[in-house]
Amino acid sequence: MTKISLIGCGRWGTFLGWYAANYGKASEVYMYDIPTSPNFIELKNTRKNSYLSLSDNMFLFDSLDKVLDNDFIIISIGCQYFRGLCRELRVYDLKGKTFLLAMKGLEEPSGERMLEIMRSEIKQDIHVATLGGPGHVQDYMKGVPSAAVVDSDEEQTKETVINIMQSSLIRLYYGNDLIGNQIGAAMKNVIGVAAGILDGLEWYGLKGALMARAPIEVGRLIKHYGGNPMTAYGLSHLGDYEATLFSKNSHNRMFGERFARGEDFGKLAEGVPTLKAVKAVSDKYGIEMPISQALYQAIYEKGDIKNIIAGLFERSLKREFDC
Repeated sequence: MTKISLIGCGRWGTFLGWYAANYGKASEVYMYDIPTSPNFIELKNTRKNSYLSLSDNMFLFDSLDKVLDNDFIIISIGCQYFRGLCRELRVYDLKGKTFLLAMKGLEEPSGERMLEIMRSEIKQDIHVATLGGPGHVQDYMKGVPSAAVVDSDEEQTKETVINIMQSSLIRLYYGNDLIGNQIGAAMKNVIGVAAGILDGLEWYGLKGALMARAPIEVGRLIKHYGGNPMTAYGLSHLGDYEATLFSKNSHNRMFGERFARGEDFGKLAEGVPTLKAVKAVSDKYGIEMPISQALYQAIYEKGDIKNIIAGLFERSLKREFDC
């Protein structure tokens, strides 16, 4: 058993801390978030949130340095805040520590991956892994099992993470495409927004076409970054479609549904800023990404959503296997 730390007390981060303390091999979990964060304040005052209650071996800290003594640290914060966190972290001695990045997105406007950001900002001998794949807190708390993929540029780091986090509730697989798994995980949020828009328009019959076409587009982006396009068909992307494109618990799907209906969602949907990053990258390098381009027109350029989505599928279905 080992002491681990968690940075980020949103619904996913708090669950991962709880999971490590109750299913994984963590004897104690030290949790940190910005002291003014509503999520942190709720946990501090009540030791619970809408999904779970903290176990006795979970401890809250409002100072970052107090959670950095442990050698295994999970990070789960909004992707657009990650570079700022890395700049806070780099003033500490982190040598030899293992970080598990549990966020799924790309920085905008740079289009950089989370691991890429961490490596560029923290010039220390640290070990970094990523977590991708399906699963919602609400389902896990009901005991519904699922699977996920852990990837890293170091085989021993994958081993370390899986040894600590593996259980009968979440079956963890060893990834073999670090780039592809990061891009695939980020892009499933974008496709989740598209699925939500179809739900909001009540064009449910087109979700199958979306699922068939999206991995091809995502594969192009993975290839651009230097990964294997086939990773789009793995756990980090296609394997996450049920949880992201269909579940009522998916923030990205729900954002899209509310957007199509002209309603505000009011919660973090990582696919929205990631979409902005993808648009910048695809424009700069000439990557054909019609789904992402259509979403950008609808969300950021305020185009006519029905015409945009209808035009997208008229284009996509000319020949089924045209890439």
